[in-house]
Amino acid sequence: MAALLTPAPAPGLPHQLQLPINNSAGNGVLAEVRHGLGSRPPRGPLVLHSRDWPLTLPELRALQQLLEGLGLTLERVEGSRAETLVAAAALGLATGWRAEPDGEAEAEAGGERDRPAPPVTIHQGTLRSGDHLQAEGSVLLLGDVNPGARISAVGDVRVWGRLRGVAHAGCRGDGSARIVALQLRPLQLRIAAAVARGPEDQPPTGFTEEAVLEGGAIAIRPAEPSWPLNG
Repeated sequence: MAALLTPAPAPGLPHQLQLPINNSAGNGVLAEVRHGLGSRPPRGPLVLHSRDWPLTLPELRALQQLLEGLGLTLERVEGSRAETLVAAAALGLATGWRAEPDGEAEAEAGGERDRPAPPVTIHQGTLRSGDHLQAEGSVLLLGDVNPGARISAVGDVRVWGRLRGVAHAGCRGDGSARIVALQLRPLQLRIAAAVARGPEDQPPTGFTEEAVLEGGAIAIRPAEPSWPLNG
């Protein structure tokens, strides 16, 4: 099954391009899209439904260029893989998390389907003093959290930048939630009901850090520099 293009129902609305359920042994995303678009696709804005494809930044950029060459403007990416949404946000595209409908992925993938991840909010831009970003599910911030700013989520809080304000993960009591940042030096950390001050020493060079709940207390440790929110 190749990508499926659904033309816009009215002028000014975007076309919809849906990828098939990902098969790692099958074609790459560019081949799937070329086949699905055909030789003369309609022009205009387009929303990509990436579904469970783990697309990288170079893959999305190449896809964007392919579409532009055909008169299509990629405006938004929706899917169930956080790394794809992160790459899309890094390109300046709008994003949206969307789970597969119950039973659909299972039917197309021979009965194997991952459990849907919680909703992921991706925010691009720095939070400044007085700002408060709240999220249902997990949140990924592409920017810094400055002193005086707050970020909180029902699930994980992940900051692709410097965390120097206040962060609260698991704000409805999830003790397995994590706080991850490229530089973890917040004024205050909260995971579920536990509260701690951020470390005062400089972070180790080249290490991403995470705060987790261990034995009822918040501990800080090195973390892998990857950003899937559903694993």
